[in-house]
Amino acid sequence: MLRLGGTGALAGLSLPGLLELEAKAASQRGAQAKSVIMIFLEGGPSHIDMWDLKPEAPKEVRGSFHPIATNVPGIQIGNILPKCAKVTDKFTILRSHSHRDNGHQTGRHWCLTGHPPTFNDGQATATPFNSEYPSIGSMISRELGHGGAVPPYICVPEPMGPGGPGFFGAKYSPFVIETDPVQPDFQVRDLNLAAGTSRRRFDLRRRLLSGVEQLAEGRSGRGRAASMSTYYEKALELITSPAARKAFDMNSENPKLREQYGLTSLGQCCLLGRRLVEAGCRFVGISHGSWDTHVDNFTSHEKALVPHADAALSTLLTDLYDRGLLDETLVVMWGEMGRTPRINGNAGRDHWAQCQSVILAGGGIKPGTVVGATDKTASYPSTTPYGIHDLLRTILSQM
Repeated sequence: MLRLGGTGALAGLSLPGLLELEAKAASQRGAQAKSVIMIFLEGGPSHIDMWDLKPEAPKEVRGSFHPIATNVPGIQIGNILPKCAKVTDKFTILRSHSHRDNGHQTGRHWCLTGHPPTFNDGQATATPFNSEYPSIGSMISRELGHGGAVPPYICVPEPMGPGGPGFFGAKYSPFVIETDPVQPDFQVRDLNLAAGTSRRRFDLRRRLLSGVEQLAEGRSGRGRAASMSTYYEKALELITSPAARKAFDMNSENPKLREQYGLTSLGQCCLLGRRLVEAGCRFVGISHGSWDTHVDNFTSHEKALVPHADAALSTLLTDLYDRGLLDETLVVMWGEMGRTPRINGNAGRDHWAQCQSVILAGGGIKPGTVVGATDKTASYPSTTPYGIHDLLRTILSQM
């Protein structure tokens, strides 16, 4: 299992007893995670409406939805997740995840780095905003390195706020796809030569650039020159790699499969995530916003947010399983917090980091189980609470 004690980022063992590894013969132990697809629902999804419903709670807590049976006896989830209910045997629900930061920026910093931020919530203006501590994507990129033709750490369709390399340096920054794969004209920057530039001319420019970089290093040291060189190298790798271009070619996918994922930003990002791990990407970070439902929580969850997540997650897990990739791909879906059990005056739910649900699948995680439980209103864990460090260590130990 991956140990990061030498990195100074996160040290320690995985969470004892949190999620049992599937029983495997010694010859099969190498089938743990080679890649991670992390779906981060920015704003904070409502655990009590999706994964941990409380039908016996007072009306001002239980809300509009009701639990339904899944394909795993004894496990129920929200009726707004009918597709996930059919594939519950492929994932695990961690219901007793808890931490204490109810801020969006600060909570995300904790979730993706495992460390406290150096700023107050709302004050971060630059992206990435984890200038000191590396993100989990950068940790995995540094430890495992390249696994194929594409960069080891990729974010889509935008940077993850605290998803930077911190003190690891620019070499471990994510390659950010700043266009949305749901768009008909989706293209990835850096995949093609500039118009009018031949391969011969490109190679000449590359040699000239190398000479300029060496001169810059001699005059000013490696700092900025090394950082810029890293960015150029990433771009050059993509331009010169047919395999990378193939991985990003969404039009080569079966239209029926694209529809199953959902012709939405989240659905197509998850499909692209599968293509990227097939091509050797170690960590795919998918950001999906608008989950901060202070107003009209139930309409937002039922009509817009959850249907996209339901189709995307259920199809991603089935697709990975059918291709023999689920055992070696760890899928994690969560946000920076849960939502308040008590409904506010705007039919919304507010920030609530004290309790949230996390979905984990693949990568050696035992599927079809529930870990932890919560009290009668899903306000606090009623069993052992597991925190951000526990979750990040578990992810890292599966690699």
